[in-house]
Amino acid sequence: MMSRWLIVAALLLVAHARATCPVWSPERAGQEIAQLQEQLAKWNETYWRQGASDISDGVYDQLSARLALWQRCFGTVSTENASLPPRQGAVRHPVAHTGVRKLADAQAVQQWIQGKNELWVQPKVDGVAVTLVYQQGHLQRVISRGDGLLGEDWTQKARRIPSLPQKVDGALGNSVLQGEIFLSADAHVQQKMGGMNARSQVAGMLMRQGDSQSLSQLSVFVWAWPDGPATMGERLTQLSASGFKLAERYSYPITQVKEVADWRERWFTSPLPFATDGIVIRAAKEPEGRYWLPGQGSWVAAWKYRPVSQVAEVSGIRFTIGRTGKIAVVAELVPIQLDDKQVQRVSIGSVPRWQNLDITIGDQLLVSLAGQGIPRLESVVWRGLDRAKPMPPAPRYHSLTCFYRSPECRDQFLARLNWLGASQVLNIEGVGEAGWKTLVMAHSFAHIFSWLELTPMQLNDTPGITAARAQQILQRFDMARRQPFPLWLKALGLPLPSGAMKALSDGSWKQLEARDELHWQNLPGVGPEKARNLVAFIHHPTIVELTRQLRSLGVRGFR
Repeated sequence: MMSRWLIVAALLLVAHARATCPVWSPERAGQEIAQLQEQLAKWNETYWRQGASDISDGVYDQLSARLALWQRCFGTVSTENASLPPRQGAVRHPVAHTGVRKLADAQAVQQWIQGKNELWVQPKVDGVAVTLVYQQGHLQRVISRGDGLLGEDWTQKARRIPSLPQKVDGALGNSVLQGEIFLSADAHVQQKMGGMNARSQVAGMLMRQGDSQSLSQLSVFVWAWPDGPATMGERLTQLSASGFKLAERYSYPITQVKEVADWRERWFTSPLPFATDGIVIRAAKEPEGRYWLPGQGSWVAAWKYRPVSQVAEVSGIRFTIGRTGKIAVVAELVPIQLDDKQVQRVSIGSVPRWQNLDITIGDQLLVSLAGQGIPRLESVVWRGLDRAKPMPPAPRYHSLTCFYRSPECRDQFLARLNWLGASQVLNIEGVGEAGWKTLVMAHSFAHIFSWLELTPMQLNDTPGITAARAQQILQRFDMARRQPFPLWLKALGLPLPSGAMKALSDGSWKQLEARDELHWQNLPGVGPEKARNLVAFIHHPTIVELTRQLRSLGVRGFR
């Protein structure tokens, strides 16, 4: 409904609130701004001339907002707006498109509906906005939204949309309608399936030469009838009778913000015949069409869904050493909000993947939430001019390093503690990464099992840990000490596949020490190489010393 150049205006406020000005010299600022401005102009030209898009609408809008922020930061605001469509060959709308005001949350919705009567709610269909002009009962013209005053003539292509009525009667015989041409979907659930990049797909079908067959996938949702019947109910009835049935089916009267929120949630989670990006609230009473102007639709507002992904700026690159010694790369981000979660970092993966993606400070990443709310890197959407990168740590860590604490082992040592305390290993609840850091620093752990040596007095005296929590931790440590032998093997990091671990009948470390490579190969999933690794691990001096420590601490299976 709202075209991309109007969306940008609303995004600017959000971007300004969440982003800060880059620390650039005037020369570099000019170069960065010019580069992004040029790219946005190219994307825009491709979108409006060819109906194609290399990036999603959301990414385009967010990068446009980012450009505007930079321009304000460095006083280089351009009079040219790269997001505006070309005006060559444009057709004037009989009634201007107003766009819709964006409401940030339920409180803003409550304020907006205050004092308004006869309010209706509709899904905010994600497609491209058009004007339909009927004269003497026949479809005369279809005009793209354009800048709200002028648009492109899409009549010839639009006539090939099967669901678009070519003839109407009654009050619609000489009418101007505004609506959304959308990509038809079969039981589309917005929460699960996202937006399908629907807007760009529809624009492409309507602007590309040829390819008329794909137009059968399109349909129309009429959301405005300027100068139509006085009541919304009458408008919907007449629209439905003339073939525009969706508006009546998906328009409901509301009186309070709870109803709006309920419909918003329902349409977000329920099957619909189109993609949506929020809901629209409109008052039945509208001004005469001659008074409509872009950005002036005070009788209509939108409450959009939270974006499933956002563009985030990289503020730093951090390297971490995992339990097995693998080096992972994490991008620190200028904080963004995804759903109800503030995201400040995202995992990039291995060093080779980071190098291949070519990510450094100042780059713009598209980030979403994966399962369990974990931030996920979708793509690199923009790279800055400065390509200086930090050096990763030397690859000197492996599965047999950092069982003992040392300054260079900080990350891997903590990773081992986090692993052994996890629910699938020794299940030490109530400690977590922050708790392990506190205990390690307060009590100068020598090795990864030093926590077994802590006394009640030592735990009680730990800074930041209350007496009650100290008691809980002590109980969890005692329970961990009594965990079955296979779980202690996992805590130690024995490189044994899970299937083989289940089949392992050995109940003591001495039995494992007695196994040779051939005996290990009797277990499922253990071939010659894994067998050699197992023997080497068990007899490594570090492991020998560590199991001696476990034996002295009275851990089951090591005594």
